[in-house]
Amino acid sequence: MKTIDEDIKTGQFARAYLLYGEENYLKQQYKRKLKDALVPPDDTMNFSRCEGKETDPLALIDLSETLPFFAERRLILIEDSGFFKNSSEELAKYVPDIPPTTCMVFVEREVDKRGKLYKAVNKTGRAVEFPFQNEQILTRWILGRLKKEQKKITQPVLKMFLEKTGTDMGNIDRELEKLLCYTLEKDVIEAADIEAVCTERISNQIFEMVNAIGRRERKRALSLYYDLLALKEPPMRILFLICRQFRILLDLKSMGQAHIDNKTMAQRAGIPPFAVKKNLEQAAAFSFEELKRAIQEGVAYETDVKTGKLADQLAVELLIVSDAGRAAGQGVVAPSAAPVQEK
Repeated sequence: MKTIDEDIKTGQFARAYLLYGEENYLKQQYKRKLKDALVPPDDTMNFSRCEGKETDPLALIDLSETLPFFAERRLILIEDSGFFKNSSEELAKYVPDIPPTTCMVFVEREVDKRGKLYKAVNKTGRAVEFPFQNEQILTRWILGRLKKEQKKITQPVLKMFLEKTGTDMGNIDRELEKLLCYTLEKDVIEAADIEAVCTERISNQIFEMVNAIGRRERKRALSLYYDLLALKEPPMRILFLICRQFRILLDLKSMGQAHIDNKTMAQRAGIPPFAVKKNLEQAAAFSFEELKRAIQEGVAYETDVKTGKLADQLAVELLIVSDAGRAAGQGVVAPSAAPVQEK
């Protein structure tokens, strides 16, 4: 990121940039920074944008060879092309020969660092990764935003805010805007303000639901599920997220036994580093067999829904009741606390 900032400051741009990683908010921010620095906002002659896996690499090369129209350079923005996952031989060979009058900016979700195209861009230009930011960086960023607005917040309240928003900077940005508007007349942001306006992430509720399942609190787990249904969350999305959480716990439990460090565990499990500890604590409530069985049951229930054997709402209820009741030796009985609607 610092290299891009320096290029913009000096006006000495590379011929190719690759922006990739999990933190989409930062990727979009730096994409806009580069665009604004490379071409004027009303210059449609020298700016081209391509998106998707149907992007033709040969057409990009032809466009790159076209001289800019009454301007210093031409900008070609390529997004989600898949070129860095399924390498493009043509572009890999061409990147070192991009003319100085052209700048190619790639914005990608998935990247294979072993690929020829990645290596070519990394050697010729800038390959910049945007990972999830850790709690320390996010805290500094939020405090900086609040300072500009002349707002203060205590450490416990800030932690509460992060627990609600998660680590996605785009979501933090949206929730922060809501919070600032709500506290327009106040100097200090309090816990009550966060409770009043900040939206609870669905992943937080899924985490609490799995916590309840681990403690064999079937009623609590079902209550959280019905709360999500009341918020119009689709049952199949809830089922997917429950199974995803069980997979994270299984992976972390295995890595914990192998004495793998927290940073590596976070990367492999796809969660922020500061979330590893609480997920390991949650994993301790389940045996390996229980986690594997829960994942297998989730897949089976998903299949039953897709083949019309079960209603989607009932499938999630059965998974919750099965996993929360198993250790106590309870049978699997579909609850009747909420009506099941056939779809």
